[in-house]
Amino acid sequence: MLRHLAIATALALGSVVIAAPAFAQSASSAQSSSASSPQAVVEDITHQLDTQIADHKAELQNNKPKLVSLINQIFLPHFDTDWASILVLGMHAREATPEQRSRFAKAFYNSLTNRYAEGLLGYTKGTVKILPFAGDVNPKYTVVKTQMSTSDNKPIAVNFVFHQTADGQWKAYDIIIEGISYITNYRNQVDAEIKKEGLDKLTADLETQGDKALQQMDQENKGNKPNGAD
Repeated sequence: MLRHLAIATALALGSVVIAAPAFAQSASSAQSSSASSPQAVVEDITHQLDTQIADHKAELQNNKPKLVSLINQIFLPHFDTDWASILVLGMHAREATPEQRSRFAKAFYNSLTNRYAEGLLGYTKGTVKILPFAGDVNPKYTVVKTQMSTSDNKPIAVNFVFHQTADGQWKAYDIIIEGISYITNYRNQVDAEIKKEGLDKLTADLETQGDKALQQMDQENKGNKPNGAD
């Protein structure tokens, strides 16, 4: 993603780095995920970031397991991780078995969690401004636009893309930072790695190397990124 956007990247990617099969939702979390609108979902996430992260940074600084647990608590009920992982795999999702897709999703998102979770410790209250919603609510594609301020007060566009699931819940599946889609960014990288070494090998690398495997992917695909990207 773009340089100097550690908090924005952590917020956005932290939003979708939850390995869904690994966690159970509480009744209250399940209820919150069925908020009346995508805008309400983002408002709930922002409120929880203010109260659960911003107010407890000193406590979380040296307790990464608790930080990751809080990320799961805040974001998991609101994101369609299954659909996001299929979109990241792209055409390879059709060729993979359900077991391969599930294993990849868990390894990939756990790696992202470990890479970006600590970036949220830079989050402060008021960092995210939810912009007024414009347009129609589309059950297949609805965007909630937000503006995030960096430490030097530069506004960053961070937009959440939602759809409505079969059970009526509004869930995000993509985040777009300054015009760069999380799905597109990682789909290009994953596609290159799968073509080079295969899905099973990529998944095994993510399982054993974690965020180091992601860093290697970033380095190998740097030539495909726009100027100014990390």
